[in-house]
Amino acid sequence: MLRVKGTIGILTGGGDVPGLNPAIRAVTFRALREGYRVIGIRRGWAGLVDLVPHYNEDNGDHIVVLTEDIVNRAGRTGGTFLHTSRTRPSHLPKALLPEHLKGRYNEEINDITPDVLRNLEFLGIDHLIPIGGDDTLSYGQRLQEKGVNVVAIPKTMDNDVPGTDYCIGFSTCVTRTIELTHKLRTTAGSHERLLVIEVFGRYAGFTAMLPTMAGAADRCVIPEHPCDVERLTEFLIQDRRHHPSKYAVVLVSEGAKMLYDNGMSFEGAETDQYGHRKLGGIGDRLAARLKELSPKYNHGRGVSMVNQRLGYLVRCGEPDAMDSIVPMAFGNLALDLILSGQSGRLVSLRNGCYDSVPLDVVTQCKKVVDIDKYYNAERFRPKYETFKGQPLFIMTSEL
Repeated sequence: MLRVKGTIGILTGGGDVPGLNPAIRAVTFRALREGYRVIGIRRGWAGLVDLVPHYNEDNGDHIVVLTEDIVNRAGRTGGTFLHTSRTRPSHLPKALLPEHLKGRYNEEINDITPDVLRNLEFLGIDHLIPIGGDDTLSYGQRLQEKGVNVVAIPKTMDNDVPGTDYCIGFSTCVTRTIELTHKLRTTAGSHERLLVIEVFGRYAGFTAMLPTMAGAADRCVIPEHPCDVERLTEFLIQDRRHHPSKYAVVLVSEGAKMLYDNGMSFEGAETDQYGHRKLGGIGDRLAARLKELSPKYNHGRGVSMVNQRLGYLVRCGEPDAMDSIVPMAFGNLALDLILSGQSGRLVSLRNGCYDSVPLDVVTQCKKVVDIDKYYNAERFRPKYETFKGQPLFIMTSEL
């Protein structure tokens, strides 16, 4: 009988992105072939919150033992077949406590980390691989500090996890943004309008910058610098005037702000367990203001808008080539670290090479666009300077 080396747990947290299933597949294939058992934890950290640590309980809604057959089929698809959530066990609202924990925690917000640790021990998990953004991974770091062996994989559409030049999901997001922007050009050009497209990016403007750098838009507005709408209107009207089809395009990060705004634009007041309100609406607000100001720069004649929020269209469906290859490498790199006895690490891609960095980097800083280096704030465009020695996606983690 084959002796099992140990048990590896894997979970996905936060928003879904293309590339998660290939990462799960890579971890599982390699781990099984190295002699490990692999447990998939469903719905991110929620699976470890809701699990009941008794052998006579049916925990099939919270965990699944992974096999090559299971992950091989899923590995060709987008999203995450393990499902996901924005659960934060260290800040769990009383209303979301599972039945078996009610009565043990009575605060409005509760830290149930002791039960998460108990559940990891119950499952016999020797190594934990969370895949997520800095919110998900910050709790992974918390567990590392509590003695859990954690090796993390970065995932986010915004490419904003520090310590790595690349996060799973980013390439597909950029690819889809370019494709959809070019498709929307036909409508903008047919009606001689300004095309305003809202894209992902809460704190970092990479998903607006890279498509603009690739020629998808004339201008971009990013969270790192407030937008002077008067100047932007003047530039876009100039761009429209010089275009043969009389239109112009601007990409707007969802976390961007207009000059004199008090804050970001939100869909509502509700927050998730990490304290984030759902972003949305800056594209609408910016388009309305551009339309209002357009006569001033267009000889008294107003210009109409095509206003579109890309949203889930860039995070659904299958991964592109980059988000099929990098997750495969990240998954194998995570196993390399486990086999070498290392933990508390974040796998990374830096300057074209696969590597790892200390996991606590996710709690130490934010990864945002260096506007002095990469963004011309006066002209709302990426800076085009020397490209020699730059990594594939130009703007790096700078760590």
